[in-house]
Amino acid sequence: MSDAKVLDIKEEWNELGRIEIAPDVIEVITALAVSEVSGVHSLRGNFALDVAEKLGRKNVSKGVKVDLGEMGVKIDVSVTMQYGVVVPQVAKELQKAIYQALRTMTSVAIDSINIHVAAIQLDHAETKEADKQN
Repeated sequence: MSDAKVLDIKEEWNELGRIEIAPDVIEVITALAVSEVSGVHSLRGNFALDVAEKLGRKNVSKGVKVDLGEMGVKIDVSVTMQYGVVVPQVAKELQKAIYQALRTMTSVAIDSINIHVAAIQLDHAETKEADKQN
């Protein structure tokens, strides 16, 4: 793991050795925390990830980007929210859920958790009703 980027957990250094956490682990924990927040439809990946997923390759952490910096971990999360939710409120709940999950499971220093609302998902039944009325 000498060439790979990993996060060294300094407070977890002991006589047995050191503990390192790969950014992929942080991405997966973040994605799972996002999936537990009400009002979020899905994580939003980029075009290449969407094509790969259609070809059968699942990516649990699509829409999550982790940068390891001097001040701690910077996390960017792109989501699609459900229609009718209060977007700022759900975004704050996402930040809290991600922060709590990462602090509990990894004890990493977190610099920032940025939520990017990429889309709003309309319910198909509501869309069909609106089309019928027009």
